Amino acid sequence: MKLKIKTIQGADQGELEVRFPLVENAAGTQAVHDVVVAQRAAQRAGTASTKTMGDVAGSGRKPWRQKGTGRARAGSFRSPLWRGGGVVFGPQPRDYSKKVNQKVRQLALRKALSERLKAGDVIVVDELKLPAPKTKAITAVIEALKIKGTALLVSAGVDRNLQLATRNVPHLWSTTSEQLNTYDVLRPDKLVFARSAFEQVEDRLTRN
Repeated sequence: MKLKIKTIQGADQGELEVRFPLVENAAGTQAVHDVVVAQRAAQRAGTASTKTMGDVAGSGRKPWRQKGTGRARAGSFRSPLWRGGGVVFGPQPRDYSKKVNQKVRQLALRKALSERLKAGDVIVVDELKLPAPKTKAITAVIEALKIKGTALLVSAGVDRNLQLATRNVPHLWSTTSEQLNTYDVLRPDKLVFARSAFEQVEDRLTRN
């Protein structure tokens, strides 16, 4: 499969041969599902917390004697039945992350990128560099490439100008080839790769 290479002004710059094998048919679908679920789960804070009987403030004294008052038996001011008492089986801080094997993650990324390539949602530019960290500069690039909707810009390394220029645009995100993951590939309408970044991602996908 060949991809057209463009400049950031929108002009054709040549072609690029895709080196990694595309995933065909339904292969890798389960891997994509598992990886996306794991990535979304890892984003959960897991900080929800309630106080048990041992955590709430209150005396350890028995409220009244066991018999003879005509009232129900009571052993603690901190009982879950009482207002201000502890919570039974409430949420506690926990880790929601799930383990996914490296080969499964690699297959999921290859499957997701294969589908986006087949759908024509991947754009490769010769160089993704901005002269200054200006929103106006990145907006001009998006208009020149005729991109509608959301877009993810993938650079070969950390580019401060690109990060600063995109952070003020709601429908644009930026990342690096090493940080690119399956959820990132599936989320936007278009993927814009710098040529060097796309080649680095190919190296990741062909790595054993």
